[in-house]
Amino acid sequence: MTASLEQLRRCHFAVDLGAARTRVYVKGAGLVVDEPSAAAVNTRTGALIAVGEFAEKMTGRTPHYIRVVRPVSGGTVVDIEMAQRMLRHLLGDKLRRTLRRKPRLRAAAAVPHDADPLAQRATVETLVGLGARRVELVDTLIAAAVGCGLPVEQPEATMIIVCGAATTQIAVLSLGSIVTAARIPVGGDAIDHAVVQHLRQHHALMLPSQSVRPLQLALSGNGLTPQGPEQTEIHGRDVATGLARSVHVDTAAVRSAIHTPLTAVLDGIGRVLRDCPPDLVADLTERGIMMVGGSALLPGLDQMLRNAIGVPVHIAERPDVCAVRGLGEMLEGRIQPMALNPLTD
Repeated sequence: MTASLEQLRRCHFAVDLGAARTRVYVKGAGLVVDEPSAAAVNTRTGALIAVGEFAEKMTGRTPHYIRVVRPVSGGTVVDIEMAQRMLRHLLGDKLRRTLRRKPRLRAAAAVPHDADPLAQRATVETLVGLGARRVELVDTLIAAAVGCGLPVEQPEATMIIVCGAATTQIAVLSLGSIVTAARIPVGGDAIDHAVVQHLRQHHALMLPSQSVRPLQLALSGNGLTPQGPEQTEIHGRDVATGLARSVHVDTAAVRSAIHTPLTAVLDGIGRVLRDCPPDLVADLTERGIMMVGGSALLPGLDQMLRNAIGVPVHIAERPDVCAVRGLGEMLEGRIQPMALNPLTD
């Protein structure tokens, strides 16, 4: 599925279609689009009302005839037509005209590990609808590893965890290829849901959908670790009366609630390590694990993995844009493959 570096150097732009955000890298111009993967549609007329950040803000605040849709789920395009319309508006007329002037426009796209042929076809058709004559597919795991500066081309073990909104992908890389990998259908959205359910069941409080992630980030600074504050104040709506109410929540209980869905991630890491050759596992005890993706910023997540696995866990710089940055490095020709010439007798 991963295209060769020579093919990627001929591409003019790259797209990372994520469940949470869509990012576009244009060769020579850098990252030009970094917006939420959301679109607001008027169901009466079919007209597109807003895309990106503005559409995200409209979630839960629209009249009945306006619906906020997400054409991408788990890195897979589930609505090709809506994904094309969203990308057209995110790129803008000026940039689309510039790209259309390119002879034989080529595009690259990051797709999840082990994506089925139908999911790959949906990604290709989405970019073909934007005018691309050829689309190269790159495994998200390899793109993210390149984007965070890991030496993927060397004969050494490199373990990476891509923490997305809908899925978590885990892989051990060596010599520019994936040795063993797993994809778990648990991501940042599952953690958000666990926090919402905890507040509803134990405090009879309904939290606005857009307040879950800011709440978790507000508890960063060791907030969701044993060294953090014991309690924090949360504002929401009372389940019984429907009135606004504030409660003091025990952060230890919130920490326990978000650990529940993360047990699947720990199981996936253990499965990948069991399938990995012993020599590569020995390398990981020194090099550690690199975490990328927007959900890697969840407070306390790296410490929990560090305690459970017993190896160093690092968070990449700007983990949310590592995949599209890796695609850009390949487009610009900054990645040189390791030459493995056959020996002659």
